Amino acid sequence: MRILIADDHGLVRDTVAMFLRAEGLEVVACADSLEAALEKVKTVGQFDLVLLDYGMPGMDGLAGLGKMKRVNGPKPVAILSGIASPSVASDAIAAGAAGFVPKTLGAQSMVSAIHLMLSGEIFVPYDFMKQVTAKKVGNLTERETEVLRALTEGKSNKEIALDLDLKEVTIKLHVKTLCRKLDAKNRTQAAMIARDRKLV
Repeated sequence: MRILIADDHGLVRDTVAMFLRAEGLEVVACADSLEAALEKVKTVGQFDLVLLDYGMPGMDGLAGLGKMKRVNGPKPVAILSGIASPSVASDAIAAGAAGFVPKTLGAQSMVSAIHLMLSGEIFVPYDFMKQVTAKKVGNLTERETEVLRALTEGKSNKEIALDLDLKEVTIKLHVKTLCRKLDAKNRTQAAMIARDRKLV
């Protein structure tokens, strides 16, 4: 699996690369800016996973994520950050990021997150996402409330994704989080709980 790490702090790049190489993963390249990272993809070809530091030169918020996603094609691109807020993490996932990886994660947790994203899943630490400061209904974010409302209407993940202009995998993540927050076994039970508690 070919991985690109883009971060303007050399120590962070070297440390993350060391963690991943110790686990047998192939870190093909590192870059210290978005421009350098984009050039690596154009030169070397698409990577199986790109880790982008949210605060590095050229990122311009999530605009950098969009640029990298365009050049890396269907392959996953994730945000790596030590400073971004939980709401930024939520926005990054909504914008199509494969994950949001805090630099404070322990070595083993970070490696597990990488493996998860390489397998096509989305990674966001649950404890981190609980801090999202978006408008809430109960302990749900505004986006989660929209998804929950759609569940009570019997819509599929694909239908909800189309309605909200999001990726289907993002809806799956929201449904999983909703089930956990509502202590529901599945989407149907989540919808029933929502109606019973008048959450939507």
